[in-house]
Amino acid sequence: MRYISTRGEAPALGFEDVLLTGLASDGGLYVPESLPHFSLEEIRSWRGLSYSELAFNVMYPFVDDAIPAEDFRTMLDETYGVFAHQAVAPLVQLDTNEWVLELFHGPTLAFKDFALQLLGRLLDYVLEKRKQHVVIMGATSGDTGSAAIEGCRRCEHVDIFILHPHQRVSEVQRRQMTTVQGDNIHNIAVKGNFDDCQRMVKESFGDQSFLGGKTQLAAVNSINWARIMAQIVYYFQASLALGGPDRSMAFSVPTGNFGDIFAGYLAKKMGLPISQLVIATNRNDILHRFMSGNKYEQHQLEHTLSPSMDIMVSSNFERLLFDLHGRDGAAVKKLLENAAKGPVSIEDYRWRHARKLFDSDAVDDKTTCDTIREIYERNEYLLDPHTAIGVRAARTCRRDPAVPMITLGTAHPAKFPDAIAESGLSVKPQLPAHMADLFEREERYTVLDNDVAGVQAFIAKHWKNA
Repeated sequence: MRYISTRGEAPALGFEDVLLTGLASDGGLYVPESLPHFSLEEIRSWRGLSYSELAFNVMYPFVDDAIPAEDFRTMLDETYGVFAHQAVAPLVQLDTNEWVLELFHGPTLAFKDFALQLLGRLLDYVLEKRKQHVVIMGATSGDTGSAAIEGCRRCEHVDIFILHPHQRVSEVQRRQMTTVQGDNIHNIAVKGNFDDCQRMVKESFGDQSFLGGKTQLAAVNSINWARIMAQIVYYFQASLALGGPDRSMAFSVPTGNFGDIFAGYLAKKMGLPISQLVIATNRNDILHRFMSGNKYEQHQLEHTLSPSMDIMVSSNFERLLFDLHGRDGAAVKKLLENAAKGPVSIEDYRWRHARKLFDSDAVDDKTTCDTIREIYERNEYLLDPHTAIGVRAARTCRRDPAVPMITLGTAHPAKFPDAIAESGLSVKPQLPAHMADLFEREERYTVLDNDVAGVQAFIAKHWKNA
């Protein structure tokens, strides 16, 4: 399997190099040169498999020339063996043909665990094989940081630097990152928003000279292909549980950076019958404005009750644009250069092609709270604010009631007690036993100005072999 850049100028790489490189040298994102495709008969034969067995079947075509099959099976068994639910990603029914796919039973209570628990093991495997050390630099709007730290903290060949927007993540999200002890773990609170953090990461990957040539950066954000690859699996798992592939499914995905829903798009291209994908956003609605009106325009980023979606520059959207433009890297590069200067649109026929599969909705904080309260009062089921946005968007955009609608439950409600309280409910979601003492643990993080040179200087000084 070879991987190419969405900007068309970087060299094609194998899986190991893509894993360690993250952002392509031309500023693009890596995607497979071609996708594996599974027949309905083959997908049907996977019914009854454990989650890790299904994950092997879906993912191994992407890595088969880099990792022996038995080694990869062991990684998957270890990755999903630590999840708290035997089903790993169980389904909960809300209404007729309406479901929530619970993706928060991993160690840090968010869907990011599905990819980042595996990514840590992949990095350890490849770095040990190469006798190489890397510095992980990542930006988080809330959940990626803790999942990355949990997934990579035991890696012997890694230093981890996670940037989060200062005072713009929930207290539980922050403490999940900042209370993990380890000489190789560094949390940086940037006086800015998530887009500022993400911009610093991209700039640093583009010019790594601040590391003095002694090491290289590795990505844990969803720009890393391995993140997307791992998220494809649960679309297959949910479909198989509800009668797929002999019936089509619809999915509603709370998304800010477009990675999780892009995984669903790939699942469809790989042969899984999916009739609709709903892009569910909050007030930071650039993706909704594009999908509903073919206008891609950045607005001022706003702080909401769903902080993991407080993103205006959706990195993985570039991967979809690459497909919509017939995999023409030069066209994508030109479009994104223009988008940095002002609003852009794509050709109408390309946009209409996207609309055959995608719908979208933007949900404000009040409606989010209303949804949390309504679902709890009717079902005694508590949604976190991101999943609530997904449920509301699913109900607004649903095309066919006969098609099962599955909302991705992206985080545990205990991570967002303020949103639950604001919804008017007296119920207080409890953290699971392994996090019961979270508010008593010592925190460690450094607050830095919104300045890439200052952040780079901090990293250059504090990685272990500096």
